Amino acid sequence: MSLVEHIAGETFHGRKGAVANSFRYGVDYVLLNPETARGPALFGRNRGALASVHDRDHGGAPGQGRGLDWAREVLAEWGIPADGEILLLAQPRILGHVFNPVSFWLAHDREGGLRAVIAEVTNTFGDRHSYIANRGDLAPIGREDTLVAQKIFHVSPFQPIGGEYRFRFDIRPDRIGIWIDHSNAEGGIYTNLIGPRRPLTNLGLLRACLRRPFGSRRVLALIHWQALRLWWKGVRYRPRPEAPADEVSR
Repeated sequence: MSLVEHIAGETFHGRKGAVANSFRYGVDYVLLNPETARGPALFGRNRGALASVHDRDHGGAPGQGRGLDWAREVLAEWGIPADGEILLLAQPRILGHVFNPVSFWLAHDREGGLRAVIAEVTNTFGDRHSYIANRGDLAPIGREDTLVAQKIFHVSPFQPIGGEYRFRFDIRPDRIGIWIDHSNAEGGIYTNLIGPRRPLTNLGLLRACLRRPFGSRRVLALIHWQALRLWWKGVRYRPRPEAPADEVSR
């Protein structure tokens, strides 16, 4: 895969438990092979542009990432054979600013089968932790598979650390579907990302910036707006704890 793809998608967040809260909004992701990506003039790789993806934003602490080299090291450490393309699905920088609540490394085998996904989770406090998802028999991941990881990272101050994530991935040539169901003693959260895959174009970028201006700044504003709503509803606020010692877990 040499062309950068644009996923003009939609995400839904629904709170489970005694206090209900849900929202749905549009979001723009890009899907690319970090080694071979070629985008339009308004898109940059490791350089300034209207929209860009920088290696330092992924594969390590925010701003200190090592990109694809990090993803390969993680897969090797966890004993996952991924000898095909490794693609990055992430929100791009818009005018130099980026915040990815979650981005995904999609690791394939030579036949194109999806062998593993590294979900790279970043909270609004500047911490990051990644969860690796794969089948126990290391077979390709299908849309019917549910992959489980234990939640050990503080994301929302209105949710306890604990419980489990249940991931489902439906990665088709023309469409992306990702579902994450977090369950804990108080309920949890259900979220998804769904959208079509299309080649990234200058016109598509401009339309996205007009339709959803300010990119990840808008995402941060929406996150804080929802936090204010939860506080107003009386949901308990939990202070930020220490981040996990391990960078990756399952």
